[in-house]
Amino acid sequence: MECLSSVLTPNICSFNRSYLNFHTPFRVVPNLARTPTALPTATEALATDNPAIITSVSPKKVLIPIGYGTEEMEAVIMLHILRQAGAHVTLASVEPQLEVEASGGVKLVADTLINSCADKIYDLIALPGGMPGSARLRDCEVLRSITSKHAEDKRLYGAICAAPAVTLQPWGLLKKKRITCHPAFMDKLSTFRAVKSNIQVSGELTTSRGPGTTFEFSLSLVEQLFGESAAQEVKDLLVPREDQPRKEFNEVEWLLDHPPHVLIPVANGSDEIEVVTIVDILRRAKVNVVIASVEKSLQILASHGTKIITDKFINVDAESVYDLIVLPGGLNGAKRLSKSKVLKKLLQEQKSAGRMYGAVSSSLALLQKQGMLKEKRIAAHPSISDKLGTEVVDGAKVVIDGKLITSKGLATATDFALAIVSKLFGHARARSVAEGLVFEYPKS
Repeated sequence: MECLSSVLTPNICSFNRSYLNFHTPFRVVPNLARTPTALPTATEALATDNPAIITSVSPKKVLIPIGYGTEEMEAVIMLHILRQAGAHVTLASVEPQLEVEASGGVKLVADTLINSCADKIYDLIALPGGMPGSARLRDCEVLRSITSKHAEDKRLYGAICAAPAVTLQPWGLLKKKRITCHPAFMDKLSTFRAVKSNIQVSGELTTSRGPGTTFEFSLSLVEQLFGESAAQEVKDLLVPREDQPRKEFNEVEWLLDHPPHVLIPVANGSDEIEVVTIVDILRRAKVNVVIASVEKSLQILASHGTKIITDKFINVDAESVYDLIVLPGGLNGAKRLSKSKVLKKLLQEQKSAGRMYGAVSSSLALLQKQGMLKEKRIAAHPSISDKLGTEVVDGAKVVIDGKLITSKGLATATDFALAIVSKLFGHARARSVAEGLVFEYPKS
């Protein structure tokens, strides 16, 4: 913990680590082999695009509990990044069943029920926020007992968003700690110990503010588990957050005279951060979002082992009309999306009708094969930018060209989704959604 204590001040945890600075240049990190023991399950190995950074005979064990109304962005971003770092992460339901509907309506499937975790020892317990999710965690006696014993043993624990105030405080686990939480819950904390910072580390406890600070929160947890160099390597695998939030060309209006109807097709191997972030943010903005599976099952296994239950099969909507179709990335997921004849038909009809469409990272390849990037400017992940046969714009997280919107990858998914909100509704609504996320919306 010495590396963390060196950056603390009396009132605020101010991180100067380069891995928390999303303006650092992108660099290619060699693929490091993941040991079998570092994988939560064998099926996750099949879905994972990127191997973990850390290899260890005895991987760090992490518990992430979820309940009805848990904030899905927070749970999924933590899970993805900690698994990327090599941790053995268990997603545990505090409900009677494994399937949990999160606060934005995304249905997640936990790995196990919380009762099965009662006799296990974890290196870290990390609580996502969301309401009523934080209250559901608070009211789970098994989780309270596990976490209290964990804290007594001086092991790492963390909470984000509403969870510090709603969950940890009633359990008495904030005593003599400096903490932060979502701005809407700051008045529930002790004024003397509450800190308005994105990340606050106080001994074994780390707290953070909301969905928009979850990347920083997760990377802080990675450093505490594995060290600063590991956190930096995980950061380097993410798309860098560059100075320019977005660039737009051939500007046209996206405003509609009806509630927007958006399709998010997904497959086994789709990137869970991109899927969940886009869905959550668009639903916060009151967009009608449909998550559709191109698989034979409604449940898909995302790139880092997150199990998501979709709203319907893609062929059920074969004749439906959407204002916008957005393809999430994930290398294996993009390959499986490209095999769907129904999806390719929908995309061609979307372009022919002059409606909006977009893609993130690997799924840009599908648009390229469909001839939907011709003479367009795009944002693309560095690993595929030279394979798309069109102009890739440097220095922008998101690029809009007419009715097309593109973005680089999972670390720019929030910017991507907010850009869609601003095009559909205007900057005021996008800024309002960003404030709820505790995410800095561009001033211009």
